[in-house]
Amino acid sequence: MNRRRFLATLAATATAPRLALAQTPTVTLTIDTTPGPTIPADFTGLSYEAAQLANPAFFSAQNHQLIELFRGLSPNGNLRIGGGSSEFTTYSDADPTTPPPFEVFGPDTSKTVKHGTTTTALALRNLRAFLDATNWSCLYGLNLGQGTKENAAAEAVAVHRILGPRLLAFQIGNEPDSFRNRYRPATYGPADFLKEWNTFHDAIVDTTPTAKFAGPDISNKLPYLTAFAAEAPLHPDIILLTAHYYAMGPAHSPDATLDQLFDPDPKLATLHLHNLPVIEDAIRAAHLPFRMSEGNSCWDGGKPGVSDTLASALWCADTMLRFAQMGWVGVNLHGGGNGFYTPIAGAPSTGLTKRPEYFGIQFAQLFTGATFLPTKLIGSTPRVTAYTLKRNHHRQVVVFNKDVNPISITLPTRPQSHAQTLTGPSLESKEGISLSPIKVPRERTVTVPAHTAVVYDLA
Repeated sequence: MNRRRFLATLAATATAPRLALAQTPTVTLTIDTTPGPTIPADFTGLSYEAAQLANPAFFSAQNHQLIELFRGLSPNGNLRIGGGSSEFTTYSDADPTTPPPFEVFGPDTSKTVKHGTTTTALALRNLRAFLDATNWSCLYGLNLGQGTKENAAAEAVAVHRILGPRLLAFQIGNEPDSFRNRYRPATYGPADFLKEWNTFHDAIVDTTPTAKFAGPDISNKLPYLTAFAAEAPLHPDIILLTAHYYAMGPAHSPDATLDQLFDPDPKLATLHLHNLPVIEDAIRAAHLPFRMSEGNSCWDGGKPGVSDTLASALWCADTMLRFAQMGWVGVNLHGGGNGFYTPIAGAPSTGLTKRPEYFGIQFAQLFTGATFLPTKLIGSTPRVTAYTLKRNHHRQVVVFNKDVNPISITLPTRPQSHAQTLTGPSLESKEGISLSPIKVPRERTVTVPAHTAVVYDLA
C-alpha cells in the first residue's frame, strides 16, 4: 500500500469506474446560495527542503528571478522550510567560511545525500530579505529526528529575531509518524512523540517566549494528528495544525501513473474514507485551522511523464480548490532543485523555469479571497469537477475537464463573453502549458475542451 495516500478520496470519487473514451453527455451544473469557506489571502504556498539554506545565496534578495517567480504565484504566499533533510541539518551562528555544498537541493528522496548541511545566520538574514522582497511568510521546521533541544532552541532564537514578522510559526520535526525504525525504536508512537515535542517546545519557549508553533507535520498516520490536536489547547502558542498529502507514490512504483493520479484505485480510496472525519475532529478538538504543509502528486521526487505534465497542473489546481472548499487555510506544494513535480526548477546559475504545476498554482490563486458556493454536477464523470466562487455579488464557475474528450455543461445563467483557461497540447505535455483568455458564446450550454480547466464569469 502507498505510504502517503492518506487523503486519496480527495483526488477522485472513490467508487468511480475508469472513464471510457466515449463522448461525454451534456452535464448540468446547479449552484446553491449557502456560502461556504472563503479562500485566505495566503492560501498559496511552496515547500522547500531545509538543506537548501546551506546555500545562503538561494533565498536572498539577489536571486531576482526566484523573487519574480514567487511573486507570480502570490502577492503574499507562504514558504515552508522543512522536509526530510531538516532531520539532518544543524544550526550555527557563525557565517560560513567555505563554499556551499551545492547550489540547489531538493526535493528529498531516498537517494539524496543529506548529511552535514548547516543553516547559518547569514542564510537567515538572506532569507528575511527574500521574504521581504516577495511579501511571503515562513513556516519554519526544526530538527527533532536527529537534533538536540539545545541546537533547536539556538536556531529558534536566531530565526525568531531575524525573520521577525515574516515568521508564521515553528514546526518541530518532519513526519514524526515515520520516525519508527528510522530515528526511533519500533515501539515509538504518538505519546513518545508528544513527550519529545514538549521537551523541545519548552526549551524553545525558555529562550523565545513569544514563539508560535504549528504541527504535527505528519506524513499519514492520523493518531499523531489526533494526539497533537488534543494537546494543543494546553499550548496557546500552537496556532496551526499541519500534515502532508501526496496523491500517490513511490515514484518508482509501476502503479504511479496518470490514470492513478486522476482516478485512484477505489479499494485504496475506500480504506481511507475515515480520514476526513478524523481531520475534522482534530480541527474541532484543537480549535485551530489546518494547513497542508507539504505535498504533491507523487512522493519520492515525482514521477517523470506524470508529475511534470499538464496532467499534474490540472491535478494541482483542482486539488488546491478541493482543499480550500473543505476549509483548509493553505497548501504548500513541495519542490526545489530539479524534482519532477517541482513548480520551479533549475538553478540561478543556469536559469529557473516554470514547470507545469506553476501554472496550476497560478490558476487556483485566481480565486483567493472568494467564497465557495455549493455546486453539483448532474450527469458528470469522475474526471469532471466544478466549483462556484463568489466575490461580492460576482459569481465564477470553475470547471476541470481532465478527460481526453470535450464536454458540454449547461450553466444556471449565461456566462460573460470571455473566460480564462488552463490548458496545453495534451495531458502528457511538458511544454506549451498556459493560462489564457478565450471567447465563449453567450449561451447557457458551453463546451469545455479536453484536458482543460475553464473559469466562467456568470452574467
